[in-house]
Formats: sequence, C-alpha cells, structure tokens
Amino acid sequence: MQYFPIFLDTTALNCLVVGAGEVAARKIELLLKTHAKISVVAPWACDTVLRLAAEGKLHLDNRPYASSDLNGKKLVFVATDDSTLNAQVHAEATAQNILVNVVDNIPLCQFITPSIVDRSPIVIAISSGGVAPVLLRYLRQKLESLIPQKMSLLGQFSEKYRELVKQKLSSVTARRFFWEDVLDGDIAEDVLTGNHQQADRKLLAKLESGDAQHKGEVYLVGAGPGDPDLLTFRALRLMQKADVVVYDRLVSPEILELVRRDAEKIYVGKAKSNHTVPQEDINELLAKLALSGKRVVRLKGGDPFIFGRGGEEIETLVGHGVSFQVVPGITAASGAASYAGIPLTHRDHAKSVVFATGHLRDNTINLNWQGLAQPDQTIVFYMGLTGLAIICEKLVEHGLPLSTPVAMVQNATTQQQKVVTGTFADIQAKAEAAGIEPPALIIVGSVVSLQSKLNWFAKD
Repeated sequence: MQYFPIFLDTTALNCLVVGAGEVAARKIELLLKTHAKISVVAPWACDTVLRLAAEGKLHLDNRPYASSDLNGKKLVFVATDDSTLNAQVHAEATAQNILVNVVDNIPLCQFITPSIVDRSPIVIAISSGGVAPVLLRYLRQKLESLIPQKMSLLGQFSEKYRELVKQKLSSVTARRFFWEDVLDGDIAEDVLTGNHQQADRKLLAKLESGDAQHKGEVYLVGAGPGDPDLLTFRALRLMQKADVVVYDRLVSPEILELVRRDAEKIYVGKAKSNHTVPQEDINELLAKLALSGKRVVRLKGGDPFIFGRGGEEIETLVGHGVSFQVVPGITAASGAASYAGIPLTHRDHAKSVVFATGHLRDNTINLNWQGLAQPDQTIVFYMGLTGLAIICEKLVEHGLPLSTPVAMVQNATTQQQKVVTGTFADIQAKAEAAGIEPPALIIVGSVVSLQSKLNWFAKD
C-alpha cells in the first residue's frame, strides 16, 4: 500500500486550510465533522466559507497566505488555483514535518482524504489512492445502501458498555465472544428498533448471569473451488468470527485473505503422496482447539462432504463432545466444469453424473469400473492426475470407446485455470505437454465435446 490508512485523533488538532473557494469548502465541511480547530486563510472566500465563519465554526483571515500561518499547525489542506503558491505551502509544511494535502495534486500530497461512510462512532474509510475516483464513489454508494444509518446506535451502545464489560470479563477472547453474541442476537435488535432500556436490561443480565463463557466450536467450511466470489455468505461470516483457521493447500491465498486478521492460521495441507499432517492428527487437532475454548474454522477446498473427509473429522468431534456446524461449498467438480464450459449433464449427451476418487493406494484404484463405464453418463474424478493412465485403461477395458472425450481442468475458477481436452487415446500426452499439475480434475464423457463452444471463461 502506498498510503497507510490511519485515523487521527482530532481532539486537539490544529488545521490550516489555504484557500476558501468551493473546493476548499468541501474539505472544510468534512473537517467540521471532527473536533479539529480550523483556520482558513485566503484573500477571497466563497459564500459557504463566509457563512461557516459567521457561525463561529472556523477562524477566517481574509488575506494572502504567510509562512507564519503554519505555526502550531499539525495538518494542512491547500486548495487554491495558484500552482506556485500550492507548491510553496507544500514545501514549507513538509520542511516543518506538517502533514500536507494539496487538493487534486497527488504528487504534493503526504496524505489523502478517503471516501467516508459515517456511522459515528463507526467510520468506514475507503481509498483508491487518487487513481480511480469514479470507482470509489461507486463503492461508497454500495456501502451506504448496505449499512443502515441506525448502525451508529450499535456503535454508541458498544461504547457505552465497553469499560463495564472489560471489568467483568478479563479475557480478550471472552469479551469478543460476548460482544459477538450481543451483536448477533436480540439485544442488538432492541437497540436498532429503539428499545434502549430493554437492551440495557438484557445486556446487564447477560453480564451478571455469566452467560459470556462459551465452549469452543468447530465450523467445517467449504471454501469452494478457488474463486473467492464463490464463497457463501455464511462461510465468510464464520471465517470472520474464527479464533483459529485450520486450512489445506486447496484453499486459495485470496480466500485466506478474507479470514479475520488476528486469527491463528494452521496449515495442514496435503500434496500428492505427501501428507503434511496425517488425517487422524488433524481430527484430534480440531477437537483439542475447540476443547480449549476456541472457535475453529476448518477451511476446506470445495465441499467438506465431497471427498473432503469432513465426515471423518466430525466423527472425532462427536466422540469428544465438541459442537460443530457444516457449511457446504461449491464442490470442485461443479466449479471446474462450469468455468471450463462443460455442462455435467445435457439432454443430448449425459443423463447422469458420477463423482469418483482417483486417489491411488498401492498403485490401484478400487472402483466399480463397470458401473462407471456407462453410456450417457459423465464421470468426474477427483485427485486423479497420478492415476490418469489407469483410469483411461480401465474405462476402455470396461466398454467405453477409445474416442471418448476427456478434459483435464487445473486450478479451476481462478485466473490460473488451465483446460486440456482430448480422448482416452491422447489425453495423457496432451496433459503432460501442457504441464498439468495438481490440483486438477478429470472429466470424462460426451459433454466434454461442448467445451470449445461453451468456454466462456477463456482468456486471451
């Protein structure tokens, strides 16, 4: 980030604004939302600035700028149409280590003012660094519509009880759990609907009853095939609540970025034929973390219950008496096929679809090959790259033609997605030539023949 976002305490902040036209007025109106003391210097002032000065909201000097105007100032805005004066004020302020912003002149800005969504005491600031102002306005409009004005009431309510809760609950984790319950429950609803006395009574009763202590819990969350936009709302909400996130190699870095910043992250990834952490140890780790009182997200690529070993993990949790939730995700087969332009079913090509594991054990795949090798059926193999040769051999052996279309999809739904199509006769050579590596899925069936026509996600 070129600009580091911070919030300045304006309680005793002396601000200087050089210039008093309409552009300066917009900055002054923003400053007036704070506690800053505002001085304005300019030989001429627009009606807005004159009115604000007459109302005693700022000090106005109707004269040209002088270097002495910087004395005692901590923040300076420059908004004149005189480029020489703008550069002079910038140079003099910089020499005195005073933060300075020359409006609409990014090279002469030591700081920039963000676009603000004001729900005081909750304030959201967003910025494009001055390079995309229209996009910034668009995003602000979205946030303004998504965040009710009454959200400020929740901020004020939290501020009101912050110290009392801190006195009652010494643990940072306990305080966070308490406030999350308050904000997710009926107390927050009372605040937002104006039932303030009822909200007060409920919060105090909750504190006195000791209902702030929580047992740990595990959330098995499907992270989908890779694109963060394919996460469910529930997945994202729980990722933001977790104390610990246990994740594997199929979770993209972009998705991991959405986890709560101060959450502990534990990698237990598995690569082809190389388990970083044995599955049994992962199961026990989840139980141990939850039993210690933590909220744990087990973040899994795809869907936890489709070749994600979610069932094994929650069996262990049940054995330890640990509470859990399961959040489904878009499984890799659905994501890969959709983004590769391959419909898994189609009236003219496939009347059924089967998901199978291509994971090898002792160089064999113990599958019902006769059941898989059926006409008018799509087969999707997970973790099948190593066993590609055996998969092709067995399906041909059990009746599928050598000309059956086959697709390999690597890094599905991401910008690194790679799709290779062929037949049983040549897919191995094509995959090797294209450098296909895990994570990759194999899609077998007539629907693959539609890929070149329906490939909407193809990049130039």
